Amino acid sequence: MLHVGHVRFLAAVRERGLPLLVGVEDDRRTRGWKGPARPFQPEEERAELLRALRPVDGTFLVHGDPSVTEWTAYTALLAPLAPGAMAWTAHDPYTEQKRRAAAGLGARAWEIAETPDRSTTRIVSGRMPG
Repeated sequence: MLHVGHVRFLAAVRERGLPLLVGVEDDRRTRGWKGPARPFQPEEERAELLRALRPVDGTFLVHGDPSVTEWTAYTALLAPLAPGAMAWTAHDPYTEQKRRAAAGLGARAWEIAETPDRSTTRIVSGRMPG
């Protein structure tokens, strides 16, 4: 579910000057991490929404076993793209794996501040402030 936190994150990454390709977790991986009621939208529609945003140059689907999160998996997935940088939101539970993958790819590692109190989980649970 696209929300302002996503848009602000993508804008912050794009402002750093490199083309922005967004990896969209496929439905299986999303269910594995977020639970059986997720995702709320199918993978292709989530990718289409992201491609429609001004900061985004393109998307790709991330397929695979949701339990595989080690840095070597990120490196193998992204190596063909030869990224100049990898970005993720602060407090991402896989920060260390992503940081190591960026180093393994020779890419810059960008940890972007999250938008406080803005998340899909907060929206659907009715816990949004204001």
